[in-house]
Amino acid sequence: MSTFWSLWVMALVVFNLGLTLFLFSWARKVEIPTLEDGTTGHVWAHGVLRESVRRLPGWWVITSAGMFVFAFVYLLLYPGFGAWKGLLGWTQHEQHATQVALNDANVAELNSRFAQLSPEQLAANPLAQQIGERLFIDNCAACHQRNARGNPLLGAPNLVDDDWTWGGDDASITTSILEGRQGLMPPLGSLGADTVTDLAHYVLSLSGAPHDAARATNGQPGFALCSACHGSDAKGNPIMGAPNLTDSTWTWSKGDLPAIERAITDGLHGVMPAWKARLNQDDTRVIIAWLRSQSGDRLARR
Repeated sequence: MSTFWSLWVMALVVFNLGLTLFLFSWARKVEIPTLEDGTTGHVWAHGVLRESVRRLPGWWVITSAGMFVFAFVYLLLYPGFGAWKGLLGWTQHEQHATQVALNDANVAELNSRFAQLSPEQLAANPLAQQIGERLFIDNCAACHQRNARGNPLLGAPNLVDDDWTWGGDDASITTSILEGRQGLMPPLGSLGADTVTDLAHYVLSLSGAPHDAARATNGQPGFALCSACHGSDAKGNPIMGAPNLTDSTWTWSKGDLPAIERAITDGLHGVMPAWKARLNQDDTRVIIAWLRSQSGDRLARR
């Protein structure tokens, strides 16, 4: 703190405490003019209520005086009077560092205990679930929602079902969290609107969704272009992040015809940012544990 600001703070402290102490002392001695009945003459409610004058109760005076003593002792022991550091030498930076170190030690002890548990045991541990939920809310819920059910508008998948584009084992999920993922569906609008519609109907047929059978038949040969990523059986490819098209799970939409046509025509680009700057391996374990607890045995089967 510069000399100017130190003096400025000191002047404010002296002025405020001095003025308050003066008013407190003066109020004890000042005489307020009163009428013979002991009131000031101020009335309300057509004279029903009259303003009386009474001395401050003793408990209030003692409490207020104690507050002044407390203020002076505080300024003597702690920073607050300009650049004065206080007799105790306390600083918020040191206290923060101490509390951070204590928290880190507690977290390390917890992680050491969690490391002894299997994934299934960790998923059943209430404390691991609580920590994992908090980490998920702080880092993942903005896209995947608070309940981890995903957000089609953002292309953020549901994390508590049994459908995993990039793989649902612990190692794959950990890589997704720490290293991030990028999924690209190239635009194929150059194929023409009719071909795109035929392809969309064929894709719908793969999962048994309502579709035009004739158009799906027309679109089947064109799917050879799509099979390079999604596979000849259309079950997807976790290595490339190409989703399974034969189930009823859809990341970017509800699987309706217009949405599929848009995806084929305009393409899609999904980004899962890397969180390794904020999270570590221990963090991901408890996040996965919480996801397991929310998904029942679906994630546990992975």
